[in-house]
Amino acid sequence: MEIFESTQPSVMILDADPERVACLETVLNKDYRVRAVISGQAALEACTEEPPDLFLIDSALTNDVGVDICKVLKSNATTSQVPMIVIGREGDIQHQKIMHRLGAVDVITYPIYSLTLLSRINAHLAAVKQDRLESVHCEFMGYEASKHKCEVNTLQEITLLTLASLAETRDIETGNHLKRTQNYVYALAQHMKHHPRYSHYLNQERIDLMFKCAPLHDIGKVGIADKILLKPGRYLPEEFEVMKGHPKLGHDAILNAQELVGDNSEFLSIAKEIVYCHHEKWDGSGYPQGLAGDAIPIPARFMAIADVYDALISRRVYKTGMTHEEATQIIVAGQGKHFDPDLVDAFIELSDIFVAIAARFADSDQDIQKKEQMVAATIFGERM
Repeated sequence: MEIFESTQPSVMILDADPERVACLETVLNKDYRVRAVISGQAALEACTEEPPDLFLIDSALTNDVGVDICKVLKSNATTSQVPMIVIGREGDIQHQKIMHRLGAVDVITYPIYSLTLLSRINAHLAAVKQDRLESVHCEFMGYEASKHKCEVNTLQEITLLTLASLAETRDIETGNHLKRTQNYVYALAQHMKHHPRYSHYLNQERIDLMFKCAPLHDIGKVGIADKILLKPGRYLPEEFEVMKGHPKLGHDAILNAQELVGDNSEFLSIAKEIVYCHHEKWDGSGYPQGLAGDAIPIPARFMAIADVYDALISRRVYKTGMTHEEATQIIVAGQGKHFDPDLVDAFIELSDIFVAIAARFADSDQDIQKKEQMVAATIFGERM
């Protein structure tokens, strides 16, 4: 014999009177799977295997039993969301009101007409079905939104890493410079997020975006000629003027991308601020705009101190790196001149963390040799 799983909704009757139960079963059996119990405890035990789709409860059960059953069912996680229809008599208004306040969705009084009972049950089951569909839809939309956000974040990170890697292939800096500076920025931002001057801006989302965007700070260097970009040693004044153009080159590239795709996201806005303004100085003597003080965008202020510190301690083809102590002296000397004074205070407090980041992402001899080969290839007109 084949067994088919029933798709009929189930109704549980809570009534101690066998005759009333029999009458209700006669009306309901055609359209519903019907179970009958005589107590709230029996109902809970029956619901452990399969909760019904709807309860029918007689309000005139002995004393306050109907009310107690209602309380029990509404306080249980398995049955609390199952709609409950109270069947009562005209003289039993008090119990009916109490049960309604406890969560019953409807009250049907005797005499009960079968069509009325069926239509009321169908209406409440349809409402439950609609609620479930809406809940599933909301969950699905939430999942899709979360999935989309994850995909966008992944695309952002891939884009950033690709652009940063492109800049790094032409820069005298090593790839670890990008890792170190973005971690310096992150450490500073986390430290400053409760500071009175910065708490309005530094929420976790922006801190994460600053971390992601930091490797783009020198993206404009892709527009600088190799003979200047890769020159070992100091620049001539006219060469330095050319180099000073890289923040605007990077800014314009991101701006063009924004206009092309119509993207005004904060992600690209922060990237633009870091790229364009990380060489500005607190006293207004920086470039390319000569911004001063709070006119310098916040992400760029963090990038400035991270970039200078790392440049000081890092080995280059043309120089040895300073010690942390030597670099710290220069950073402190630039307090209120080159750097935001509060960020210099934070840098000092985070001294051990900066040292740890520098050690974790230190340049290897192979990194330095690779850059030396690239510089030599450019100088001698070769590509090695």
